[in-house]
Amino acid sequence: MNETPAASGKVGVGEIFGAFLLIGATSFGGGVVAYLRSSLVEKHQWVDDKTFVEMLSISQSLPGLNATNMAILVGDRLRGAVGAIAAILGVCLPGALLMYVVGTLYHVHGSRPLVTAMLHGVAAAAIGLILATTVQLGRRSLDGIYDLVFVALAVIGVNRLHLSVPYVLLGVGALGILWYRPRPGQTEGSGQ
Repeated sequence: MNETPAASGKVGVGEIFGAFLLIGATSFGGGVVAYLRSSLVEKHQWVDDKTFVEMLSISQSLPGLNATNMAILVGDRLRGAVGAIAAILGVCLPGALLMYVVGTLYHVHGSRPLVTAMLHGVAAAAIGLILATTVQLGRRSLDGIYDLVFVALAVIGVNRLHLSVPYVLLGVGALGILWYRPRPGQTEGSGQ
């Protein structure tokens, strides 16, 4: 059996820093989830899709940015506290430097029509990346119609009822636990 670098503990701190530095330097806006999945699941194979979705769920449930929360979780999984520190430094450094430069330039040139048009294009691309990742993860993570019901409840709670995200997560999570809880006589891992 071939052991992955993540499973064998052979992922170096420098490799973690470099991977998250690249993610931080090449991901834009909401598109970071697509870059995270591409790098962590497909390229490096440090986590599988199921683990990625679980970590993403944790990251979205906690305060802070998804990318930094994911960096901490993955870095810790690979190399403990040192890995978490390397990952968070890697993912944050490019953005911090670029935001300083862009903030300075935006202050001077932000009202120009070309700058406004460019920002609209980048926003549209980021939405496209989020949608592509959602479709990929949905195909692998959603097993049946009841999962889609929980997705719909979350969307309705946040977008239509304007409930706070933590309340929606707690409410839909509680419903999911009730629905998928093991029943007497049911083998573990079997669904409804």
